[in-house]
Amino acid sequence: MSCSVAVSNSPVFSPSSSLFCNKTSILSPSAEARNLTLTHLKPSSSPASPSASSPSPPFRLRLQKPPPLSLLSSSSAVASSPPSSSSGSDSTDSLGPESVSTILKRKRPARLDIPVATPGMCLGIPATRCEVGRELESEGDGYSVYCKRGRREAMEDRFSASVKLQGDSKQAFFGVFDGHGGAKASEFAAQKLEKNILDEVVRIKDEFETTVKEAVKEGYLKTDAEFFKEDAAGGTCCVTALIRNGNLVVSNAGDCRAVLSRGGAAEALTSDHRPFREDERNRIQNLGGYVDLCRGVWRVHGSLAVSRGIGDHHLKPWVIAEPETKIVSIEPEYEFLILASDGLWDKVSNQEAVDIARPSCIGINKPNPLSACKKLVDLSVSRGSSDDISVMLIQLGHYI
Repeated sequence: MSCSVAVSNSPVFSPSSSLFCNKTSILSPSAEARNLTLTHLKPSSSPASPSASSPSPPFRLRLQKPPPLSLLSSSSAVASSPPSSSSGSDSTDSLGPESVSTILKRKRPARLDIPVATPGMCLGIPATRCEVGRELESEGDGYSVYCKRGRREAMEDRFSASVKLQGDSKQAFFGVFDGHGGAKASEFAAQKLEKNILDEVVRIKDEFETTVKEAVKEGYLKTDAEFFKEDAAGGTCCVTALIRNGNLVVSNAGDCRAVLSRGGAAEALTSDHRPFREDERNRIQNLGGYVDLCRGVWRVHGSLAVSRGIGDHHLKPWVIAEPETKIVSIEPEYEFLILASDGLWDKVSNQEAVDIARPSCIGINKPNPLSACKKLVDLSVSRGSSDDISVMLIQLGHYI
């Protein structure tokens, strides 16, 4: 941009003379110069614009802005042309309106095409009803289950429920599986663990407690070994309940939990397998592993927040699939059993869960255990849970 100041020969300047900007020069695309001119009025003449015959100013001060780089590269002819000999012209006067508009025009950046991920793309797992759906509910003979997906793209929780095993209405198998690193492990366990446990239990010749516990353990380990052959990543926590011959056989590996309502009092039948437990930490360290505190959470090798589960083969032998099992004889005071993933237990205590579920299951003409499951899930969500939440309620009175 150039600036011009013109001073007349007379030392007297008229106060009425104008300090003006040439608007035509500003608006015109072919001129970038802004001329500021001071003229005087002779005492003997009236104010008037200087005529073409008026003498030229004695000097002119020009402050010229260097042309932009885009101007130098846009046209070789313009860059090589000599400057105009006229004292009132600018360096851009030789450019036409189209050239200036081309130089000043800003280019729109190229459009980015970002692919949208779908649930079916998650870890190569085929889309299933549980993965795609936000919520899932199911009811059967003596049980109800409700699952709600957290903030993940796909639901990683699974469950299994089988009643009337071997044609006996007093036998059943239930399980809740909380996957991590994808849903492959939880899906596999929900499909295979029941069969593997039942095969081992049927094979035993006696019903001693130690024998039954050993059979359940073999079922867990067999499922873990079969999943290893799938060459799949991820793992899953498990909690299962086998009802057989009037006994309740509860097992877990990981932080899924089973809580019994005993006359309205909550009783945990499982213990969460987490690295902060002293016995779990000692077991891992004795095997040459280590446990780190990462952002307030104890983790195996700084990675996994549970110390047992099916899968997680990259953390063997420190993360094991061996369950802890407890066997109790079902009594009339045993009202119902809650199996749930840690999405519930991280926000709701054992006694709270029993107190909220009990009015929908006990002492009413039409029990509604599914409503109790939904209330528990909604309570956990209202307290800030962003994890997948699965809650199963089993009415034990059906199996006495």
